[in-house]
Amino acid sequence: MKKLFGVFTLFTALFFAFPAWTMAIPPDKLVNQTVQEVIEIVRQDEDIKEGNNSQKILDLVENKILPHFNFVRMTRLAMGKNWRKANAEQQDVIVDEFRDLLVRTYSNTLSKYQNERIIVSPLKTLSDNNEATVNTEVIQGRGKRPVPIDYNMEKTADGWKVYDVIVSGVSLVMNYRSSFNNQISKDGVDGLIKTLVEKNQALEEKYK
Repeated sequence: MKKLFGVFTLFTALFFAFPAWTMAIPPDKLVNQTVQEVIEIVRQDEDIKEGNNSQKILDLVENKILPHFNFVRMTRLAMGKNWRKANAEQQDVIVDEFRDLLVRTYSNTLSKYQNERIIVSPLKTLSDNNEATVNTEVIQGRGKRPVPIDYNMEKTADGWKVYDVIVSGVSLVMNYRSSFNNQISKDGVDGLIKTLVEKNQALEEKYK
């Protein structure tokens, strides 16, 4: 699962780095266009590809990837019923810390691109639906099996946003829900916040 998570974070980072003007493009075409453009950027940027400039990678994630995620909805899904146990201030902190955790995870994996290919399946129909699942497949080569990655997206006033990612049938938010629930059961909402803060601090020190 750890290897699959690394694959998903890399390619989530790749395909959502696209300008804001594309928000009117259907989600499947947005994914496909973005994949091709960003793969080319990563191939040509030695700093990103080799992981030699952590700040450059962080800036790429911060400026190009994050605008395409609905972190509030992702956090609420990951918290489940425990979301209501947190007050407004705690909810804001958890969203911010969860966001930072994913940012640093994406930044760590973005430099690991090894010429994999991504196939995006066209949506059969979209009509007026405000939600869609975009199916992709990562072709790894070297005899490795393709990795299916599905992106649950919603149409908002600011364009299409991701609120969950499913890697080989495993949901990102459901995976975090299990760990979040366990943490809250043991140490409460403040305990979860403390754990997220510590993880982010450790990742920040590791990749300075």
